[in-house]
Amino acid sequence: MEIRILGTGCPKCHKLEEETRQVVAEMGLECSIEKVTELKDIMSYGVMLTPALVVDGEVKVVGKVPAREEIRKLLV
Repeated sequence: MEIRILGTGCPKCHKLEEETRQVVAEMGLECSIEKVTELKDIMSYGVMLTPALVVDGEVKVVGKVPAREEIRKLLV
């Protein structure tokens, strides 16, 4: 599984990365997590609001930090 956190570095972007890494660790998932900060790369996903969560190339969440339970559901 490949996870990307899209965000330019705002507090919400950092929170989404932190929460996602925590959920991945709790679930014991084997995956790569990459932080994408370049605006042109973020826009290539069609994302205009950050933070955003991308799982295996599919944008799952835009413009908010979901609860851990919601992140967990998105990763199954």
